[in-house]
Amino acid sequence: MAEIKVGMQAPQFTLPDENGTPHSLSDYRGKIVVLYFYPKDDTSGCTTEACNFRDDYSAYEREDVVILGVSADDEQSHLKFKAKYDLPFTLLADTGKEVVNQYGVWGKKKMYGKEYMGIFRTTFIIDNNGKIAKIFENVKPASHSSEVLEAITALA
Repeated sequence: MAEIKVGMQAPQFTLPDENGTPHSLSDYRGKIVVLYFYPKDDTSGCTTEACNFRDDYSAYEREDVVILGVSADDEQSHLKFKAKYDLPFTLLADTGKEVVNQYGVWGKKKMYGKEYMGIFRTTFIIDNNGKIAKIFENVKPASHSSEVLEAITALA
C-alpha cells in the first residue's frame, strides 16, 4: 500500500470519466484539485458526499478548484450516478484499481462483522504545483465538503 504524505508530489494517473474520456492529473497542473475517493456510486454515504460537493460547487468554481471523484465503478455506473443527482464535476472510473492502490486507499474493511476489500473514503487536496497539500481520512460524508472548502481557503 502506498504511503502518500503532505508535501510530496501527487502520483500521476490517467483514468476515463463517465463518458470514457481520459483525464490525467497533469491536465490540471496550475489548478487546485480535490481528488476524492469514495466506495460506490449511488449508496447512501457516497450520495450524501457527492451531493454536498454539488451543492457547494459554485464556491469551488470561485476558487478555480477542480473536483475529481474516483471509485472502482465503471463508466456506465458513473454516468447514471451523475445524471441521477445532477453532479457537475467529473467522476473517474478506476475499474482496475490501479489509482486506488497508488494512493493507498484500497484495503480491508469491516461492516456488520464481515471483512471485505474496498475503498477507504479519503480526499486529497493537490496544490497548483501538483503536490499533496492536505489529506482527509475517514471522511464523514455530511460535513466533508465544507471541511474541504475551509482547507482550500486556508491554502490561499
